[in-house]
Amino acid sequence: MTVRVIDVKAAEDRRDVIHRAVQALAEGQVVAFPTETVYGVAVSALNSGAIDRLMEAKGRPKNQPFALAIRSKDELADYVPQATPLMKRLATRCWPGPVTLVLPCDDPRSVVQRLPDSVIPAIAPSGFVGLRIPSHDLIQEAMRLLPGPLALTSANRSGQPDAVRGAEVTEALGDALGLVLDCGKCRYSQPSTVVRVVGNHVEILRSGVVSEKILKRLSSYCVVFVCTGNTCRSPMAEVLMQKHAAERFGCKLEELDARGFIVASAGLAAFPGGRAAPEAIKVMGDRGLDLSAHASQPLSDRLVEHADLILTMTSSHRDAILAQWPGAAEYTHNLCLDGFDVADPIGHPEVVYQQCADQIEAEVIARVRAIDLDQLPATS
Repeated sequence: MTVRVIDVKAAEDRRDVIHRAVQALAEGQVVAFPTETVYGVAVSALNSGAIDRLMEAKGRPKNQPFALAIRSKDELADYVPQATPLMKRLATRCWPGPVTLVLPCDDPRSVVQRLPDSVIPAIAPSGFVGLRIPSHDLIQEAMRLLPGPLALTSANRSGQPDAVRGAEVTEALGDALGLVLDCGKCRYSQPSTVVRVVGNHVEILRSGVVSEKILKRLSSYCVVFVCTGNTCRSPMAEVLMQKHAAERFGCKLEELDARGFIVASAGLAAFPGGRAAPEAIKVMGDRGLDLSAHASQPLSDRLVEHADLILTMTSSHRDAILAQWPGAAEYTHNLCLDGFDVADPIGHPEVVYQQCADQIEAEVIARVRAIDLDQLPATS
């Protein structure tokens, strides 16, 4: 049977392309999709016969499992019910995108354990499963119309170069395929980074698009302080947190990033690039901390989504955040453990800034003591 190839860019109806792919997958065929990394071949992970066809097409040994492509990062708990904070953090920050996370799936509640018995050895032979959400609308749209995950692997014979164009897929796998969606050259044209996470330990199994340096930053625990203008209260809290966190972790301030701990600040009504208030710079300078290079920034979707902990100066700041980002309720709190607010010192003399800094520092010290070190990525 000659493989069907659809030139996606020339197709008149993109919806028809998606439906053809979904039909082929439902029939147990092997379908080649473009992704942001390289071309991949996929079958329904609910179909053991399709898994066998994918194995044969790849010429792959049985001890090299296929990854699962899933629809949403919100499905992580379905596949890894015992996911650690680090696993959740990487899923939030890396998906959709060019990172495959290899995670434990031996919990009986895992969706993986409910796949057909003949499929599990091809997906998770050792109790770990590779999960990925490709950042390409074709495969994402197809998956929304399917009842389960896709078994996904690169569109080449095992040991051969990756295919980054549709024509290369057809040349490599030919009649083993039911359908090829040709969408031109892949964006990155290199494979995803494959990362195994056990507890709070991260191990790169295969280098790819995301470098080790970037991955370390994506693994870091992130605290964000929020006030109104991001020129006094939250910047002071930021550098005070850095100081006391470094003391607790036994490292220098400049080593906090390498320790896997990031502190940032933002404002609900901040003007991008504004300097810290002169009084705040002076008060922090008296404590050996430098705010002279601070540049204000507004609170953004990305900051909220990537934060592990958001600490606000007042209850009204928290209310405003949750009105716009209700999903952040679990990790957004007033800085003050007693529920009191940190009043805005803007327009007041330096002594008020000193009092404000004293209040912030006392609360920051308590917050640093409460940090669960197991939530930080392990250092080698």
